[in-house]
Amino acid sequence: MKVVYHLIYFAIGCYETAYKLGLSLSFRQEIMKWNGWGYSDSRFLFNKKGQAEFTGKRYRLSGLILPSLKDWFEGTFGANLQHKSPATPTVNLSAVAPPNLNEPFIEDLKAAGVAASHDPEDRVFRAHGHCLHEIFALREGRIGRVPDMVVWPSCHSDVEKIVELACKHNVCLIPYGGGTSVSSALECPHEETRSIVSLDTSQMNRILWIDEKNLTAHVEAGIIGQDLERQLNEHGYCTGHEPDSMEFSSLGGWVATRASGMKKNIYGNIEDLVVHIKMVTPRGVIEKSCLGPRMSTGPDIHHFILGSEGTLGVVTEVTMKIRPIPEYQKYGSVVFPNFQQGVACLREVARQRCAPASIRLMDNEQFQFGHALKPQVSSIFTSFLDGLKKFYITKFKGFDPHHLCVATLLFEGDRGKVLQHEKQVYDIAAKFGGLAAGEDNGQRGYMLTFVIAYLRDLGMDYYVIGESFETSVPWDRVLDLCRNVKERIVRECKERGVQFPPLSTCRCTDTHTHTHTHTHTHTHTSIFLAFDIQGSQRLAQERKHVNVPLFLFVSFCGHKRSRRSHKFDLAGRPFT
Repeated sequence: MKVVYHLIYFAIGCYETAYKLGLSLSFRQEIMKWNGWGYSDSRFLFNKKGQAEFTGKRYRLSGLILPSLKDWFEGTFGANLQHKSPATPTVNLSAVAPPNLNEPFIEDLKAAGVAASHDPEDRVFRAHGHCLHEIFALREGRIGRVPDMVVWPSCHSDVEKIVELACKHNVCLIPYGGGTSVSSALECPHEETRSIVSLDTSQMNRILWIDEKNLTAHVEAGIIGQDLERQLNEHGYCTGHEPDSMEFSSLGGWVATRASGMKKNIYGNIEDLVVHIKMVTPRGVIEKSCLGPRMSTGPDIHHFILGSEGTLGVVTEVTMKIRPIPEYQKYGSVVFPNFQQGVACLREVARQRCAPASIRLMDNEQFQFGHALKPQVSSIFTSFLDGLKKFYITKFKGFDPHHLCVATLLFEGDRGKVLQHEKQVYDIAAKFGGLAAGEDNGQRGYMLTFVIAYLRDLGMDYYVIGESFETSVPWDRVLDLCRNVKERIVRECKERGVQFPPLSTCRCTDTHTHTHTHTHTHTHTSIFLAFDIQGSQRLAQERKHVNVPLFLFVSFCGHKRSRRSHKFDLAGRPFT
């Protein structure tokens, strides 16, 4: 019998409560927006004095005044703050269609002891992800097809029972993790005549064990990213996987969408972190027969599961790699004269294989946007220093404020190696005209990662819609991609009657490492766009489809098509 040492067990069996969060079934919808991003108490708004602020107490930006945001918002989009388009405050229950219940399924579900509900609010909350057209409809109070009921399994065997009963009674299942999907995968097919059931994995939120000898953890797939990291941190470990949605997205969702995190240069993407996946399908449980890191014969079953978007089955448990919490963490930033030199610097960093945990290069438009989110300074001295830095960069060094761009950096690891690594990166940056811009700017840039999504709700309050999408592109096509897509955005908006020039920005994020060859050939490029739709009736009618041509254009200019906010042929299809 094989003995594994240093194995910490947290939860054994379906109803073990150790390390279970003890949340009510509807806890998330009690603290989160039903028709917008994030926590209900956190939002950007313009207060009675006309000042922009961020509410709540959950983030470093919370409770702070943002003195530049109002002028930037009005000047960039031509928005009129007197013309507001507020979101519908509560769910219009009368607009929710009565559930199409499968009574035999419900009876067998009760006998199996699985929690379930057909409450309208429970159903609406799990009927959508965060695609632009989904949120827009909810803000206007338009409720489409929603699940007929919600079920909450508490462990793997519960999921097996649910899937078995769904097959027996011809019921559709749509897995629901954190609800942050941007591929329309949570939308219910309007043409479906069978009962649709949302399978909410939120109660499967436990770390089952940690193997300290082999640095792995076995975790239920419903756990939310921030909860996973917090629980691992309590024992001195981390996964290092930090997608921008980690506050709300689930481990199972990461697997189902083949997620990437901002620190993947060190820790890898989700496919690099998983050791073993257990998935329940209508044909039975699919999992590897061993915990080996790779297979030498035949296809790897994990490659079928990763990125399957909930169409093949329900991911229930994942064994993943963990690491000790890094000894040292340091932020940094570099300002470049222009985007071209910034891209060239990142390419050289990739070529020398010395990328920090995270490196993000923002173009000038995104730099201006980030500057507008800078909080009000607390002292005259701080204001003086900011002015001095600006003078040094623009006047003494001659950087054009309308062309410069900024890269934010994050280093992690042993202190000595981090400092050595930091020097190497800054030396490379200097060869491309880069100037060190300090830790504060770098830290603030990463802090904004978790609040930036809240801005879309502010924009929609004033008829401004925004979206982002990503692609992987070869280094020699980055500049072409950014230039051509920006031009296409302008043309598409003009043809649709957008009366004010759109905002479009680009960001090069990290580098792609090919697992087997270890050659850095691509970069991850993100495109952000936003525009005011007031006065464009055609655009208001076509808003669900306005960004589809851009995806096709990204595919032409780059390497692979993005998934962001584009409905795949397979997305949204229940798997039973």
